[in-house]
Amino acid sequence: MTTVLIADDQPLQRFGFRMLLESQDDMTVLGEASNGAEAIRMTAELHPDVVLMDIRMPGLDGIEATRRIVATGDRTRVLILTTFDLDEYAHAGLRAGASGFLVKDARPEELLSGIRSVASGDAVVAPSLTRRLLDAYARHLPAGDRTVASTDDARLSALTEREREILTVIGKGWTNTEIAARLHLAESTVKTHVGRILAKTGSRDRIQAVILAYDTKLVEPS
Repeated sequence: MTTVLIADDQPLQRFGFRMLLESQDDMTVLGEASNGAEAIRMTAELHPDVVLMDIRMPGLDGIEATRRIVATGDRTRVLILTTFDLDEYAHAGLRAGASGFLVKDARPEELLSGIRSVASGDAVVAPSLTRRLLDAYARHLPAGDRTVASTDDARLSALTEREREILTVIGKGWTNTEIAARLHLAESTVKTHVGRILAKTGSRDRIQAVILAYDTKLVEPS
């Protein structure tokens, strides 16, 4: 059973999410929060598998709430909801430690699939879309927000040459299937490499690995 906390300042939005999630045999809603502070408190009390987090809420917003929830080291993972075309904070939400994000007008099956993916430890956003989003937001980040890093970054020091190569193409948006085909590896071998990359770099999931590839200049915005 996947347990979910809904954090959104709109009562009707929360009601809609609850109705959808509780229609599923494998999901249950533990509670609802109307702002970031409530989301943090209720996460600490209830330990849900997933927090469905709105970004724009009064008081403490979803980004800061995500950052604080992730900082506790709890098993709870955060799935951020964004309007994409309008929401300039999606990139910051990923940096705060979210395991992914969905467009708020996503189809019900996309939302359900996203929650299940996050609960199982996967990232929600497809790698190719992740790269397009990161490219878009990286170009608009103030110069002072860009991480001054290089391929000599300490976070990469434990990686083998092959692992650096795979991290680079993860950052470029390649899927495991594409990596296997283009680098002539078994897909199971690629999955093993990806797992080791996440463990060695301290990345929570594939999205965080993509951000690392950008931060360390393995990949540059196109």
